[in-house]
Amino acid sequence: MLKKVPHTYVIVFAILVVAAITTWFVPGGEYDRQTVIVDGSSRNVIVDNSFHYIENQPQTWQIFSAFFEGFVDKADIIVFILMIGGAFWIMNKSRAIDIGIFAFLGLTKKIEHWKLLKLIGVNNVILVLIMTMFSVFGAVFGMSEETIAFIIILVPLAISMGYDSITGVSIVFVAAGLGFAGAVLNPFTIGIAQGLSDIPLFSGMEYRIFCWFVINIVGFSFILSYANRIKRNPEKSPTYQIDDYWRSRNSEDVEDVKYFTPKIAWGVYAVTLIALILFSVDFSNGQLNLSITELEIGGKPYTGIHLFGAFWPFYILPASTILFAILGFFSLRKSVHFFILNLLLFTIIFLIVGVMGYGWYVMEIATLFFVMGLLSGISMNYSADNIVKYFLDGVKDILSAAMIVGLAGGIIFILQEGKVIDTILHSLSQSMDGMGKIGSVETMYLIQNFINIIIPSGSAKAALTMPIMAPFSDVIGISRQATVMAFQFGDGFTNMLTPTSGVLIGVLGVARIPYDIWAKWIFKFIVGLIILGGLLLIPTVMMDLNGF
Repeated sequence: MLKKVPHTYVIVFAILVVAAITTWFVPGGEYDRQTVIVDGSSRNVIVDNSFHYIENQPQTWQIFSAFFEGFVDKADIIVFILMIGGAFWIMNKSRAIDIGIFAFLGLTKKIEHWKLLKLIGVNNVILVLIMTMFSVFGAVFGMSEETIAFIIILVPLAISMGYDSITGVSIVFVAAGLGFAGAVLNPFTIGIAQGLSDIPLFSGMEYRIFCWFVINIVGFSFILSYANRIKRNPEKSPTYQIDDYWRSRNSEDVEDVKYFTPKIAWGVYAVTLIALILFSVDFSNGQLNLSITELEIGGKPYTGIHLFGAFWPFYILPASTILFAILGFFSLRKSVHFFILNLLLFTIIFLIVGVMGYGWYVMEIATLFFVMGLLSGISMNYSADNIVKYFLDGVKDILSAAMIVGLAGGIIFILQEGKVIDTILHSLSQSMDGMGKIGSVETMYLIQNFINIIIPSGSAKAALTMPIMAPFSDVIGISRQATVMAFQFGDGFTNMLTPTSGVLIGVLGVARIPYDIWAKWIFKFIVGLIILGGLLLIPTVMMDLNGF
């Protein structure tokens, strides 16, 4: 008889206890730190050769207060999850998403008879297009927390297409993770790491683009292979029984839905359009955060991104507003349900505009979805009391996903309070002495993978490790660019596995996938990606690459 697998809360709490035990045996230590200006922002970085041992702080009863501390530290992500859960519950009550999925599946059936699509498989094309979009988002602006909002949409879609929740998570979260690992312009990893390493911002782009393609080809192939196996035999899915939750939500007959458009929906359309016009006027002077004014690659100025940044503020907001006016009008003439889907579409569009153009983060994104939920409820002519009720129902439904994020955050709190993180980092950096170029860059890579398990934040890890790794690379004769790539790969792949990642735990919570099932499914894939990353690092020290 198989033993019952512990609840995800039990697994995460057990890791927290192990972290507390570690603080009793690992000596305390810390680096001196100083504040420097990197790319216009202040960063707290390590002072060279400043590590010193201090008295450790063994953690005991703190394992219980860590839950509270984790909630405080991850409050933004927790509230983000709760607000999105409530907003989507209001939208779900309208049956708009169900109708949208039904219409989408009908469209795929109409075009699956095209010869080329029939040969390739229309579902394969759809999955690849979705994964490519999220991978680009991960590579360009470091999409991470934002993926949580899309899980609620694409997991039901994947199940409706005959796949499972793991496929739904993969085409969003894993795809974004692949792009994040193979980042080309990610300001939160590449930008910070290169700035701290004193090398031109986003230089070495050509080889990074090549790596992004290779990583995506391997990753997409794995996901498509799994998805097609599940499509042929859904009961082989590790989450087959768990996905009954989503199947029951999708099983209601959407053909019985009554199509109508209340007068108040036209009012919502008018007010929203006016707000978007004002927004376009007030924010038309925004600049794409990734705009580059000074960048040289191979001794030549690179201006392509700068030109895109100049194009961005003057056209994208007015164009989106005009498009909303047109699509909103015709969707209302069809049914309020399609207008609500239109609201969802433009919520996503303005999410992308806000993140890339104005530096929005979870607070602004949560607010955006919250407004979307309210507008959806008002458009359906729900009473204020019913909108509140539906919102609270959504919060209750997703509460467990939010709470597990706080518990996972407690692990980092314990290690920080125990004063052992710097000691672990120092010990790992010392292990590179006496190795050759390939051995050193691969060791750096493995160290970054290990550190990512306990410090999943890319920007925090860059500020912690690059001031040590970059000067060390000068001593052993490898380029600082290679060191940045070792950080980039090491920071990206294990994000999809580490239980200390609040984003991963949040995604799994929303998708209702237990962590143990996810870890078992993705472990071999992550090992394969780590090996692939190691192979892609070899040319950085063996070949003459532009920007390296």
